[in-house]
Amino acid sequence: MHFSIPETESRSGDSGGSAYVAYNIHVNGVLHCRVRYSQLLGLHEQLRKEYGANVLPAFPPKKLFSLTPAEVEQRREQLEKYMQAVRQDPLLGSSETFNSFLRRAQQETQQVPTEEVSLEVLLSNGQKVLVNVLTSDQTEDVLEAVAAKLDLPDDLIGYFSLFLVREKEDGAFSFVRKLQEFELPYVSVTSLRSQEYKIVLRKSYWDSAYDDDVMENRVGLNLLYAQTVADIEHGWILVTKEQHRQLKSLQEKVSKKEFLRLAQTLRHYGYLRFDACVADFPEKDCPVVVSAGNSELSLQLRLPGQQLREGSFRVTRMRCWRVTSSVPLPSGGTSSPGRGRGEVRLELAFEYLMSKDRLQWVTITSPQAIMMSICLQSMVDELMVKKSGGSIRKMLRRRVGGTLRRSESQQAVKSPPLLESPDASRESMVKLSSKLSAVSLRGIGTPGTDASASDVHGNFAFEGIGDEDL
Repeated sequence: MHFSIPETESRSGDSGGSAYVAYNIHVNGVLHCRVRYSQLLGLHEQLRKEYGANVLPAFPPKKLFSLTPAEVEQRREQLEKYMQAVRQDPLLGSSETFNSFLRRAQQETQQVPTEEVSLEVLLSNGQKVLVNVLTSDQTEDVLEAVAAKLDLPDDLIGYFSLFLVREKEDGAFSFVRKLQEFELPYVSVTSLRSQEYKIVLRKSYWDSAYDDDVMENRVGLNLLYAQTVADIEHGWILVTKEQHRQLKSLQEKVSKKEFLRLAQTLRHYGYLRFDACVADFPEKDCPVVVSAGNSELSLQLRLPGQQLREGSFRVTRMRCWRVTSSVPLPSGGTSSPGRGRGEVRLELAFEYLMSKDRLQWVTITSPQAIMMSICLQSMVDELMVKKSGGSIRKMLRRRVGGTLRRSESQQAVKSPPLLESPDASRESMVKLSSKLSAVSLRGIGTPGTDASASDVHGNFAFEGIGDEDL
């Protein structure tokens, strides 16, 4: 995920005493929580005790005297780099200490008390599933509650994920992000204060070969069928008139498995489609529609005369990629660092092996650039699992005794402190989307020409082009 601390706030003390600086932590450009330096220092100390000082990135040192505005800005930048480094580290970023800190901070910042609520989760076809959860339930707990309500078996839960989406006028979903282990779904969706934002259950793997596992179960089959029908209706899956006629016939016969077998042969089956955006390929400022799936990014563009063309970029030929953000300056004016109030411009850029001896950067400008990057990472993860001979089933752990375990993040929020010792007895289910980040990606440095860029991610699934490919 993309962490940033874009601005700070001076706030009065709890008892009317001296003011303190609060740091806003944003995830994908949306406020996640507000924390103080002392709370982040407490997190650092706890991580240091658990993992050792050699593993942790440098933390901004304490100051004996009040900070000047310039020093406040310098500390903000240092804390932002620290949080990004911790999150991107496979060990630290997936630790319960780090994730529970962010969950508590989110709940405390949004001032949501711990209580039982009814949460609405949508299926891909718009069907509503109401589950009773705690406001402090983390993503994994909500996913398990939805699975239990649907009667989806435990060993299939890891094939699905919860996504935060924005529902458009035509009923299609614009994907904001996959809900992560460091957030509370109820708080995440309600804090946006808009009825457009929903939580959707959708499959979280890319290789259609895994469909066989899911289709063995009646509920899994129905979920795949509902998602595929919705994707076809919204034009995400490309269908000819003859294929559409065959699919309609299978629908009328309620032949769901046969319907899915035919759908698997269609272009863009199982792909995630993004909103229309702009790319610099094949030429600058080219309007495109990006889809992710089958180990590739597909770019569709309209040529003069409304002719549709498509270019595909295989994940295995992407040497690396990065997401950058910037705030456009007001016309005729300037903006101080970290204080911009304009709309954030996000770009996904990847270096692609166009031919045996030619690498070229391709840039996509889209508000969903971070989501695209996450899709790339999860596709690489899946490729690495296949190369290592692993399987999804082997990476899942069943819940103990079939009961839903409440995590320590679900206790009533107390302020302060934010930090408590994690529950060592907690059995967490390893989901497909988060299992192998340690294997697939590595930081290879930050481009010196772009101060706003996060680390460039190298791709261990990158492959060269042989003579037979040319």
